Amino acid sequence: MATSSKPTEKSWHPSSLLPYDALPNQQDFDSIISDAKFTADTRSDFYDRSLKSRRWAFVGVTCSSIFSCSCIVAGIVTVAHHGFNGVLVTNGVPWNTQLILRAEILALSLNLIVTLCTESIGFVHGISLRSALASESRLRFSTNLRLLTAARGWCNPNGVLLNGISTVLLIISYSSASLVVCIDFETPQLGAKVDIAFAGLPLLILGVALLLQAIIALSGIRAVKILTWSSSPFDLTAALVHHTQLTPATLRCMRCVSDIDMDESPARPQEMQPSALHAHCSIRKVIISLWAIVAACAGWAGLVMFIRNKHFNVSMTMLTLKTWSFLPNGIYNYITYDMPGINLQAWILLFVNIAVIQGPLTLGLHCSELIANVVRDERQWRSATGRRGLRVTKNPLKMIFTHPICLALFVLKPFLRESFPSNWMFGLSFNIEPSVVDGELVHLEVAMFIAQIWNLSIALFIFACFFTFVALRRPRGPQPAAYGHVQTLANLVDEWSPVMWWGHKEDGIPYCHAGTSDHPLPDVKMDCVYAGSGAGSLKSYIL
Repeated sequence: MATSSKPTEKSWHPSSLLPYDALPNQQDFDSIISDAKFTADTRSDFYDRSLKSRRWAFVGVTCSSIFSCSCIVAGIVTVAHHGFNGVLVTNGVPWNTQLILRAEILALSLNLIVTLCTESIGFVHGISLRSALASESRLRFSTNLRLLTAARGWCNPNGVLLNGISTVLLIISYSSASLVVCIDFETPQLGAKVDIAFAGLPLLILGVALLLQAIIALSGIRAVKILTWSSSPFDLTAALVHHTQLTPATLRCMRCVSDIDMDESPARPQEMQPSALHAHCSIRKVIISLWAIVAACAGWAGLVMFIRNKHFNVSMTMLTLKTWSFLPNGIYNYITYDMPGINLQAWILLFVNIAVIQGPLTLGLHCSELIANVVRDERQWRSATGRRGLRVTKNPLKMIFTHPICLALFVLKPFLRESFPSNWMFGLSFNIEPSVVDGELVHLEVAMFIAQIWNLSIALFIFACFFTFVALRRPRGPQPAAYGHVQTLANLVDEWSPVMWWGHKEDGIPYCHAGTSDHPLPDVKMDCVYAGSGAGSLKSYIL
């Protein structure tokens, strides 16, 4: 990225605000307002287009498409030869405890691949949605709720209809992945061996769900011009300003994102900045949804306990502190029910069961990404007052793995959400047990464990408390908070460079100026009023 020390020319002129045509000191006006203008380079390398991110994103989508097509082919072959209850069976071995471990490792690997596929597709879909909102002048923040924010038009690849379809497909992806791996028991006449098997229909549905998500994401890319593939809010802001889709406002050098609707006016530096919850309206919805999921999970546990006590013999297995455990310990408090046969209707009913329970959890974890990403963007902006300054462009993977909240979310999502491996929270609560005998599914049973559902509720309660605390935390210091709000960043950054510092730039009477520079700046003066470069002289001219 290149930078320039010369301000670009703008069509607006202060004399247009006056009731007469010209002023005697026209050149004075030019010199006064020039310092307040957005300093930008008009060359193509003014901002980072992040073409490397684009290449890796398309590699990820391509690999996802290949994997989905492989699942579709394997699923079609299995269903065509064995019907809806058919499975692909590996070589049988005598029963041993390591087989269960191998099955869980395979299931975990499959869930990891599905996660990588959905994240790659989601990155491309998020970039296209961001660009579509920008083209409609509706982009407010660099980070948005990808599946719950839509561009205009029902036929738009980033519109309400296809976003809703993408949401359903995402839930189906994780639901079907939990049903693929199972254990095949051979009858004693065939040697009493056990195999790891792969269910054909869930494999087919998994492939279709991933492929459709990839098609929707690629359609979104074709439907809109992508200005930059960078995940940095600063590259995005610079690109929007460079392409005149965003106009920086002068005289707002000390106004934070919560002041965006206020008229241009001077302001004193504040000791504390607003929280993310106060600055971003969507974060309030995310916090409410997280607590709603906690309440729903507790209600689920209470309902299962009520059904267990009313319809089952509970004399020997009452839920007490002695029988409560993180892992099932042989003293089970659970309910079970069977699917009606092994046919298409039974599979549909099973998918509906999983989606109803796992779907809200998947969406809640998806929405919690907004809080992590918004706080990450603010942390990057506040590094402009540090010793090393703000680096505008960052590797997207490095941004995830170097930010503790993003890293914590990356680890917690599979721990809370995945259902097949018996060591994950949801899998301990909601257990699907497909019975496979001699290469054929003969039985589908669903078990709900009361103590483990309460454990999941407690884990979700802690998760919601943590993200509520993060959303309510207020940054300290006079640097105005932006939280990735592109208009606020455009107002606060008056000089662009690959590495920037923010601070006091210019004394004035009666107003001072704060902004950015390619070298360290002194701290702002807490007892001064800031409004922008030349604001005091401009006021005297207009009056």
